[in-house]
Amino acid sequence: MQPLRTIRRIPLATVPTPLHSVPRLAAHAGLEKLYIKRDDLTGFAGGGTKVRKLEYDFAEIISKQHDAVVTAGGMQSNLVRLAAAVAARYGIPMKAVLGGPVPAKKEGNLLLNDLFGAEIRLLPDDDDNQHMTAMAEAWVEELRQQGADPYLLPIGGSTPLGSLGCIAVMDELAAELGDQSPVQIVLPVGSCGTFAGLLFGARLAMPNARIIGISISRTAAAIRTRTEELFHGCNALLGTGHALTAADVECYDTFHDVYGVPTPAAQEAQTDAARMEGLLLDPVYTAKAMSGLLALARQGVLAKELPTIFLHTGGTPILFTSGA
Repeated sequence: MQPLRTIRRIPLATVPTPLHSVPRLAAHAGLEKLYIKRDDLTGFAGGGTKVRKLEYDFAEIISKQHDAVVTAGGMQSNLVRLAAAVAARYGIPMKAVLGGPVPAKKEGNLLLNDLFGAEIRLLPDDDDNQHMTAMAEAWVEELRQQGADPYLLPIGGSTPLGSLGCIAVMDELAAELGDQSPVQIVLPVGSCGTFAGLLFGARLAMPNARIIGISISRTAAAIRTRTEELFHGCNALLGTGHALTAADVECYDTFHDVYGVPTPAAQEAQTDAARMEGLLLDPVYTAKAMSGLLALARQGVLAKELPTIFLHTGGTPILFTSGA
């Protein structure tokens, strides 16, 4: 077994992030205890859980002396914004393919991408992951033909290496909660790297944690498949043999419609969080996940007597767009 501390990482995030009790929102959901794990406060370039992933991915990029980074995502991708900021810090050219409806003006993460100096190519009205990835791969090949050595960062930054960064979330929660009593943890799931990291971290630090993913784009079946792949990728990196079955990957795919478009339930959850707790949720990821948490609590899927933790994965810049 290779200890996690021996894997290269560069420090970017301000951690541990706080765990805040939200009693009014808990009562609204019918839960006895509800906490927010504030990964929106990781600090770097607007914050978010993906900063934790990039600490490992960029350590690899830097150690292997890649001279460009290419990635892809939706128009308001949080990963692209954060990767652009890290690339700027280390003087590495950043290239990104962004897919979906093209807004009339640059705002939110699009504005920040420009500020961080990222070169953007658009795939108008098409946010299909395979199409965006194909365009990014073609860009990588173009750069190689020019003599460069680019690194292709997958959509969402979801690699087994990046998922290692999310193990720390569970270490922090174990310390913040102070015991090993059963808890239930809810988070938004897109590219599955954070989900895989939390499931892996639970094996190490919180074996009694029930981890529940709320899809913001994919089917539950697709999430289970990709999460298992990333989980076992973590096993390979650390030389461990932790088991994961389909039953361990609990996720729900009924709380989103079109990626990036707020649902009425998400808008309501966003307003509830703001007016009850002064908590900002974004319309693409965290508001949809919170709408799922509220619905599952009221349906009895969540145990009302158990402490419930919502992982706030960030995304605040998306609030400052006309679509929010």
